[in-house]
Amino acid sequence: MSDIVISGLGLVTPFGRGVEPYWQGLLGGRSALGPARRFTAPPYRGEPVGEVPQAGPEPDGGPRKSAYARAALEEALHAAGLARLPDGAVVILVGQAVLPRPGDGRALPTADEREFMGPDPAEVLGVRPDPRHVHLSHACASAVFAVGYARELLRAGAAPVAAVVGSSVLNRYEYASMDVVRAVGRTAARPFDVERAGISLGEGGGAVVLESAGHARARGAAADLVVAGAACRVAGAKSAASDTDRIAACMRDALDDASVHGLDHVHAHATGTGQGDAAELAAVEAVAADCGARALPVSSHKGAIGHLLHISGAPAIAAAAGTLRRGIVAPTAGLTTPEPTDRLVLPTAPMEVSGARTAAVNSFGFGGNNASLVLLRR
Repeated sequence: MSDIVISGLGLVTPFGRGVEPYWQGLLGGRSALGPARRFTAPPYRGEPVGEVPQAGPEPDGGPRKSAYARAALEEALHAAGLARLPDGAVVILVGQAVLPRPGDGRALPTADEREFMGPDPAEVLGVRPDPRHVHLSHACASAVFAVGYARELLRAGAAPVAAVVGSSVLNRYEYASMDVVRAVGRTAARPFDVERAGISLGEGGGAVVLESAGHARARGAAADLVVAGAACRVAGAKSAASDTDRIAACMRDALDDASVHGLDHVHAHATGTGQGDAAELAAVEAVAADCGARALPVSSHKGAIGHLLHISGAPAIAAAAGTLRRGIVAPTAGLTTPEPTDRLVLPTAPMEVSGARTAAVNSFGFGGNNASLVLLRR
C-alpha cells in the first residue's frame, strides 16, 4: 500500500499570510496575542485574542472566513506544485456547520452567522459544491479527523489528490461558547505553564494537500512527509473535559497504525487550560514510558496564535512538519515556568532535534472528539 504524504501546506494566522511567517514566529517564541482591534461581541471583555493582521487576505466585502480558507488553499496548492485542484480531487471542508444555500428551505444566514458557519465551498473553491466537496465537523479536532479521512479516501483510490481546508474567524457565537464554560483566560494563553489560566481564541485559515507518495513523485512534488498513522476516536467521560486514558489510547492507536514504536516530538493540543493541559501531559508521559523515551520534546502553538478551533490542527501539522524537516522544535510561546515532568521536555527556547523522524500531532475537542496523527519523515 502506497504511503500517503502531505505535499502542500498553507496558512493564514495572526502572524500573517503564509507558513514561513508562522514558523519564524514560533521559532522566535513570539506571541501574536493582544487586545482585539476589530472584534467586538457581548461576551468579549478585552482578553487577548489572535487576530489576523488587516494587511492579510482581506475580502472585498465578503466573509473573512472564506477569504482565509481560500488564501490557505492557494498557498498549499502552490507548495504542492499544483496550479489548481486536479480533476477528481476531493475537498474536505472543516467548520462549525454547513451554510444554508438558496432554495434549500432554510433561512439564509446573517453576516454574523456566516462567520460562525461555513466556510462556503463556492467562495473558497470558486465553483458550486458537488458530491466531491464534503463538510466535516468534529469540534476542535476537525482538521485532524479530516486528514485521517482524506488518507483513507486516497488509500482506497477514490481520488488522486485530497485537500483539507478550513478557517476560523473570531465571532460572538464561538466566543460565547468558550466563555460560558469558563475556558477563556483573562491573560494570554500559556500552555503547560504552572500559572496558565485558560485559552486565548485566535483566527485564521489552514489547508493540507495530500496524495500518494507515488503520485507526488511522478509530478516532482515533495513526498518526504508521510501520514504514517492516524487515530480518530469519539469517547469522553465528560463533554467539555479531556480524559487522560482516552488521550493515551488514541495516541497508542496512531502509533500502532503507523507501526512506529518511538517518537522524536509531540506537537500537543495544549490550549492553556489547567485541566486539559494536565490530562494531556499525563497521557503523553504514559506513551513516552511505553516508548522508553527519556526526554521527549512536547510543544504547542496556541500560546503564539491562540486556538483556531476547527482548523487548529493545520498549524499543529505545520509546526510538526517544520520540526521534522528542519531538525528543531519551536518553543511554546508564553511558557516561562513549565509543569514538572518525568520523561518529557517542555522547551522554552528552540531545541535542536537533529535526525528527528517521527512526530505525533494531537487534537482534541468537546464531546470526546480525540484525534492523533503520526508523521514520519522519509
